[in-house]
Amino acid sequence: MLRSRHLVLVCVTLFVSSILISCAEKKSGPNTLTEAEEEQGWELLFDGESTKGWHVYNEGAVPSVWVVKDGALVCDPEVEEGSRGDLVSDKSYTDFDFKFDWKISRAGNSGVFINVQEDTAYKTAWATGPEYQLLDNANVTDHNKNDSLRQAGCLYGMVPLKNNASPRPYTEWNEGRIVQQNGKITFWLNGVVSAEEDINSSRWKELVAASSLGKFPAFGKSTSGRLALQDWARGVSFRNLKIRELK
Repeated sequence: MLRSRHLVLVCVTLFVSSILISCAEKKSGPNTLTEAEEEQGWELLFDGESTKGWHVYNEGAVPSVWVVKDGALVCDPEVEEGSRGDLVSDKSYTDFDFKFDWKISRAGNSGVFINVQEDTAYKTAWATGPEYQLLDNANVTDHNKNDSLRQAGCLYGMVPLKNNASPRPYTEWNEGRIVQQNGKITFWLNGVVSAEEDINSSRWKELVAASSLGKFPAFGKSTSGRLALQDWARGVSFRNLKIRELK
C-alpha cells in the first residue's frame, strides 16, 4: 500500500512539474511575455496568430496584404488581393516603451511610425508621424546608402545616427526599441542608441522646417498617437511587438 501511494505521489509530482516546465517554455518563445514583463506592465501588441489590434490606415479592419506567417506579422509581397497600406495600432499612445523585432527583404526600405494621426485629411501615416527607419543598409541603392539621414535606426530625414548602430543581414532579425516620455524620443537598434530628440524643443521645429517633411502641416506636431508599420511591397516582417505605457 505504501509503495502504491509513493508511486502515485511521484506520478503527480512529475505531472505538475511537466506542466510548469511547459508553461515556462511557452513564456520564453516569440510573441510571449515573461512573468517579469507582465509584472512590469508590458502588453503584447501581436499575438503571433492574427492581426488583432491593428488595421489599415484610414481603412479599418479590411482584408489586406498584412498576414501572419510562421509567428510573424508580414507585409507579404505574394498576396495579390487585399488593401495595401500602412498598418496602424487600434490604440493611441503617449508615453511608452515599445519593443519590436524586424526583418526586411533584400534592399528593403520600410519604417515604424509613432504619434500617427489617423484622419482622412492625411493620406499616409508618414505625413504626421516621425519614423524609425528600417533598411537593409548593405544592399540598398546608393541614394539611400549614402544618405546619413536614411540609415537603419535613424530618425528618418531628421538627423544622422547618434551612434554606430548597424542592422544585421537582411535574412536575420533585428531588435528595435522606441521610448517616448514627455515628448523626448529615443531609438535603439540592436541594443545601441541610434537617435534622440525632443519633439517639444525649438531644435525639433527647426529640424522639421528644414526637412522635406516640413511641407506637411501636421508632421511631428503631436506627442501622442497611433503606432504604424509601413507597407513595403517587397516584404517586411515583425514579431515580439510589445509595449509598456509609462507614467
